[in-house]
Order: sequence, then structure tokens, then C-alpha cells
Amino acid sequence: MIIAHDLGTTGNKASLHHDDGRLVAATTVGYPAHFAVGGVAEQNPDDWWDAVVRATRDLLSSTDTAPGDVGGLVVSGQMMGAVLLDGEGRPVRPAIIWADTRAGAQQRELERALGAEHAYELLGHRLSPTYSVEKVMWVRDNEPEVWERVRRFCVAKDYIVLGLTGRLATDRSDASGTNAYDQRTGDWSGEVLAAAGLDRALFPEILDSTAIAGTLTDAAASALGLNAGVRVLMGGGDGPMAAVGSGIVAPEDGAYVCLGTSSWISFAADAPLIDRGLRTFTFDNVVSGSFVPTATMQAGGASIQWIAEALSADPRHPETARLTAEAEDADTADLYFLPYLLGERSPIWDPNARGAFLGIGRHHTRSHLVRAVLEGIGFNLLSSIHAFRESGAMIDRIDAVGGGAQSDVLLQVLADVWGVPVRRRTIVEEANSLGAAVTGAVGLGLADFAAARALSEVTAEFTPDAARHDVYAERHGRFTAAYDALAPWFAGGAR
Repeated sequence: MIIAHDLGTTGNKASLHHDDGRLVAATTVGYPAHFAVGGVAEQNPDDWWDAVVRATRDLLSSTDTAPGDVGGLVVSGQMMGAVLLDGEGRPVRPAIIWADTRAGAQQRELERALGAEHAYELLGHRLSPTYSVEKVMWVRDNEPEVWERVRRFCVAKDYIVLGLTGRLATDRSDASGTNAYDQRTGDWSGEVLAAAGLDRALFPEILDSTAIAGTLTDAAASALGLNAGVRVLMGGGDGPMAAVGSGIVAPEDGAYVCLGTSSWISFAADAPLIDRGLRTFTFDNVVSGSFVPTATMQAGGASIQWIAEALSADPRHPETARLTAEAEDADTADLYFLPYLLGERSPIWDPNARGAFLGIGRHHTRSHLVRAVLEGIGFNLLSSIHAFRESGAMIDRIDAVGGGAQSDVLLQVLADVWGVPVRRRTIVEEANSLGAAVTGAVGLGLADFAAARALSEVTAEFTPDAARHDVYAERHGRFTAAYDALAPWFAGGAR
């Protein structure tokens, strides 16, 4: 059997699978994140480790699985962060996660040295403070006492693999989300590292996602309740893993949307997708030799979580499902929400952007506010769909995974805004860990990636209402105009 872990922003979603990838059981162990003024977003890497230990033991005990029945472990994780380690492999400070936007000065330093368009062609991504290498530079420039202790850098899932095996490595999907990886050569970019003033020795070796990184050490096996010697696969970033978990393993499989804390639209491709507007980007896939063009918004599910917390009697137990259901019939024709609570990546790439309601009237209720949030997410992702189409991509159907995919109201809103069918799949919240399990099965020689197509079936389809889509198409222009009008104001308030 295979155990897969997916290190998200709010918790570790872990799952137990048969050796062909079929899901047996799943569990989630939560952990906190620290957000603060100025773009701060951090987590304690040891919270990730504790969650992996607890989840593994929970899966074994809840299914009466014997330790000897587990033959492999594989990890997926949040991308684009920075875990800085000392010479003993211990974190020297909290991990800076993907949502952190403090490294604007470091982004500008790289742009001056490399040029924005050249960097995009080199990396498959534009330069941004949301990426790893800018975060590493920020620590060097702002925390010199901490920097003196730094010897190595990695991202979330790599830290867990290090704890499991004692080996520090990464895979191509996560490497491609650092702003330091040359997508043309498949290696760390000497040009970027020179511009950043960083030593190559900081960066881990790069393996295929299906590579066996090592076996469980005695200490790790004891902590997890497993046998020493269990094989640990390298794994990959949560975006490409979600594609596999959605059954998207080749260009003919279409596109998917992941409605998690951050939300993204993506699809499989044989080559990086170059957007001349630099709005979208491309990760290396966990499927060797292929790619996943992607457009990610910072606060998709996070916007829904925020409005539910703000409107619930007890913010610790937000009434998300009820509030969303109440919004089904709310008429928001004159109300808009900009979902930029954590700045924004695609399509505007503005770390200074912030959330805003526009057009609030005395007649608006909480149901109007909630529906405006759902529509704002849809409008923002529609801008990215337009960018993909302008770059030659065909998007005529989108499959939905992630926690938000459980909401009928949200999926109908998205179908109406986008004008394409949106389908819910069998595996929703566990799509990332399912993708990890399939990747593990491939690495262990038990399956191929095509098996993913049969492991998650379509359970519901939401077709767009033509009249509503026409209205939303017109309103989308007002949504984008609202950001354009406020962008200088956002920039003036940046801290």
C-alpha cells in the first residue's frame, strides 16, 4: 500500500491507497499559518512534520493496516516557499510560504539584472516576490544574523522528505516554482543565481518526481509507526500533483480548476506556454517531459473562508456551507468584489493589490456580499482563461477539485461566469494526495500515469446559463476596470 501526504496551507491531507492508486482512507491534520501586515505569511516547518506523523498513525489505526503492508510514501506540498536550514538540516527561522509578498525589492533587483521578458522565457514564470529565490534573498538582505546560519534551502515537501530519509533533494515541478530553475536545461540557472548573488551550494539536487529519494530511517519509521526501509518517493508540488489527481495527465485530458486556499486553472501540455502578456506561467509536470501551464490567484478559497469567518457568529467555526447556499439567488448586478486579500499573481501580478467591495448599497445583505465574493473569484479566473486562449490554448470544459468544489452554488457561478461546463469529480479534497499516490505507484513500478484517469470519476456537471453568461461577460469588463482604477491607490498605500 502507499501513503500520500499533501502539505497544504491549512493542513496535511493524507491518504492511504492500494498499490494501483485506489483510495482506501483519508484524514486531515490541521496546523496554523501566521499572516501579518506587510505581506507576512509564515509557518513552522515542524508543524508540517508533526502533521505527517499524526496523519500516518491515524491512517494506520483507523484502517487496521499493518506497518508491513505499507511499501511506499510520497509527499506533495505547497509550492514557492522557502525553508532555510542550518548545517544540521534544522530550520533557522519559520518557513516563508507562497503567500508572502515582502520580497518586492528583491524582485526588482532581479528584473534590473535579467530583464522581465528574458527571465520569463528562461524560467517559464515572471519574476515575483511570491517565488522562492526572492524570499531567500529577502532573508539575506533583512535578517543578517539569521543568514549567517543558513547553509541550505528547500521547499515544504523537501523538508519532509529530508526528515523521512536524511536526503535533501527536490523535484522538477517544485524546482520550476522557485524562480531559479532554467526550464530549458532542467537545472538551476547559473544566470539567475549570479544575478541573485546566491551560492549554488544552497540549492538541493534535482530528481524526477517518481525517483526513490531513499528509505525511511530508523528514527522516522519509529515516529510514524512504520517499518524502516519503506521506500520514499521524491514527490512534487501540489499544482502538478492536483493535475494528476484530476485525471489530467496529457493534453487531450482538458483543463481543471483547483479551488483550495489559493486557486488555479491548469492543464497538461507538451511544451511551456508562452504568454506575451506575462500573465500565466508554466510548471514542469510530475509526468516526466511534460508541462502544466497554470494561472494562480492568491486568495480563491481564502476569500470564501475570510467572508465566512467575518459573517459567522464564531469565526473559529465559520458557517461556510450555509452562507454559500444562502447566496444562490442573491442579485449582485451592481456589486463587485476584488479578491486580492493576499495581493495577486495571475493575471495582474500585483503584490500591493488588496481586497475591496465596490458598489455596496443600503439594500445589500450578507447573501449579496457572499455571492459577490464567489463572482469575484470567477471573474478573476476568467481573466486567466482569456490569457490562455489568447496564447492558443483550447479550454472548453473545466473539471473542479479542491475543497471549494464541494459547493454546488460556487460551481454553478463559475460555469455561468466562464461560459463552459464545470464538472465535479469523485475525488475532490484528496486530489493532490491522489496525484501523489499515482506518482508513487509509477515510481514503484506498479502503475503508469494513465491509471489516474480511472481513479476519479465525474459525479456532476454544471452547464452555463447562456443569458447569465452574457450578463457576466459584460460585468467582467467592469470588474477589470475596477482594479485598473484602484491600482494606483493600492500602490500608494504599499508598506
